[in-house]
Amino acid sequence: DCIRIVQCFEATRQRCCRLEQDRRRAREELARVEAERAALEVKLKHARNQVEVEMNKRHRVEAELEKQERKLQLVLEALMREPWGSGEQCSILSALVGRRFGAALAPGRRSSGVDESCQSLLSHSDISYDRTEDDVVRH
Repeated sequence: DCIRIVQCFEATRQRCCRLEQDRRRAREELARVEAERAALEVKLKHARNQVEVEMNKRHRVEAELEKQERKLQLVLEALMREPWGSGEQCSILSALVGRRFGAALAPGRRSSGVDESCQSLLSHSDISYDRTEDDVVRH
């Protein structure tokens, strides 16, 4: 009986050693994963800040574009009211206004030179800035 008890104790001791090794490996893996998560959170915060900066730039550029398009529209309207020497010059200007600038000068439209085939992917209105996760206290 004593030998059987000693064998059970030895088996239990070996099992405890294996469990301790497993615990040590799990803690190392946890530390590695937490470090990786922290690095990814830093990258995410940087990316969010960069998106915000780029969106602000885009808003400023779009406002400037609209301002310049309006100025161009006013100049073209003024030129159309000017008395021209020949009907040919007026028709050339009308064709230029209709073909070249018509779409760009329509209110609320962007310049036709801008490729917006990915507009839905890049639209600032589709981007969510949920910063609640940034403020979560981690233990």
